[in-house]
Amino acid sequence: MPSQFPSSVSIFEVGPRDGLQNEKSPISLQSKVELVNQLSLAGIKKIETGSFVSPKWVPQMANSSEVFTQIDRLPGVSYSALIPNVKGVELAIASSADEVAVFAAASETFSQKNVNCSIAESLHRFEPIMELAASVNMPVRGYVSCVAGCPYEGAVSPDKVAQVAKSLMDLGCYEVSLGDTIGVGTPRQIKKMITEVVKVVPVNRLAVHFHDTYGQALTNIYASLAMGVSVIDSAVAGLGGCPYASCSTEGGVAMGNVATEDVLYMLNGMGIETGINLNKVIMAGNAIVQQLGRPSNSKVALAGSKGL
Repeated sequence: MPSQFPSSVSIFEVGPRDGLQNEKSPISLQSKVELVNQLSLAGIKKIETGSFVSPKWVPQMANSSEVFTQIDRLPGVSYSALIPNVKGVELAIASSADEVAVFAAASETFSQKNVNCSIAESLHRFEPIMELAASVNMPVRGYVSCVAGCPYEGAVSPDKVAQVAKSLMDLGCYEVSLGDTIGVGTPRQIKKMITEVVKVVPVNRLAVHFHDTYGQALTNIYASLAMGVSVIDSAVAGLGGCPYASCSTEGGVAMGNVATEDVLYMLNGMGIETGINLNKVIMAGNAIVQQLGRPSNSKVALAGSKGL
């Protein structure tokens, strides 16, 4: 395993999709478009802009096509969409998305709750998705949920995570993002999980996606960086959560992706290059939470607002 941290890291910004999808109050199309535009102007090169899932289940994403149509696209920026099926790929193509993402779980129960089928069945459903995407040269990213723990099953075996990650890679995903969906992982646990995954998937094809439910996201990112991971998923202002990830020990929803602002502050302090302007990301985060009517979940943004 690498003994040094990467010299540069790519941020995969998931705020416009994962960060906003569970908001109860309607968010205007203009606010979504402005958020994506601000993030791209800040220097972020990968932005999850929307999703093409059933508006019945995720009504906040119902206008994703319009978001893709109205954003100001910058050269070198990839605007991606989460999709569940072939229809989702077709909509992504029609909306000129640059790439799409599919999602599987490392927990059988979570898979049933999330997509109403087993892990094996969910992977089988991806085959026509991959074929259609390949026919138009559209890259496909893969997500693995519950890599550290499941709200229904408890601890998840690193072996199981590795199996699902390898299956996604074998299907043709260019990158696999390992998601601690309920935010229960700790650095030692994350290191064990990544150690197993890199036996079957090259570390340069992995990303990490940590929720901060128990305040462990940054420490888990640090541990992942030490193991050679150089792609980090994060959400501006620490927005987001999963509607199917109720934490049985707390009785609530596992809310909060790690804040992009906080990740950038740590990386800047470590001398790791990102090419992203932290101040502009803070401004983008402050603008969207103002629209949502609540404070930012980013400690860096909050400290800055107090002049610290």
